[in-house]
Amino acid sequence: MIANEGSEGKAVPTHSSGLAPGRYAVFVACLLALAGCNPHMYDEVPALHDAKPAEVSGSWLGYDRTHVVLRPDGKADIRLLDGQEWDFDDRWRLSGTGTWKLTDRRTGWNDGQHVRLTLTARTGVAARAPEPGERLGPPADGSRAPDAYTWTFELERDDKEKLRLYFFFGDPDSRSTYTLEREVP
Repeated sequence: MIANEGSEGKAVPTHSSGLAPGRYAVFVACLLALAGCNPHMYDEVPALHDAKPAEVSGSWLGYDRTHVVLRPDGKADIRLLDGQEWDFDDRWRLSGTGTWKLTDRRTGWNDGQHVRLTLTARTGVAARAPEPGERLGPPADGSRAPDAYTWTFELERDDKEKLRLYFFFGDPDSRSTYTLEREVP
């Protein structure tokens, strides 16, 4: 321990953790974990650069009956798609029609390609049932659901090189992912 001489001539510690440097790092990591911080929240999101529009168009399925159809002409049909990031916490689920495009313009969490899906004509709103232990916010009666909405999907490939679309939901730092996978005929 390093000490300085205080005003009364006594040794005053300059730090008081009492932990060796290696243990100090483990201690800090544990504190962050207990505080609810994700130590991987600033890790880079994998970027995909080789997707083709023909590979993206098609029928996609997700959580609890989510169904999105991305047509080759850039039109989209959306059924029961939840909001992304903080909007997910409002528990609304949108249905309707819109447009989509594959872009490599930086719009999401990485510098690779993204799918921008925009609901332009809302035809329905539903409320997602809360998960066990989920804190309830305002009522999910659709009153806070937007009439138009844009999602930004990140792209990744699974171990078989099949394309998946996903976005982060809830607190973006938590890295919880909402994934759409191609519907198998």
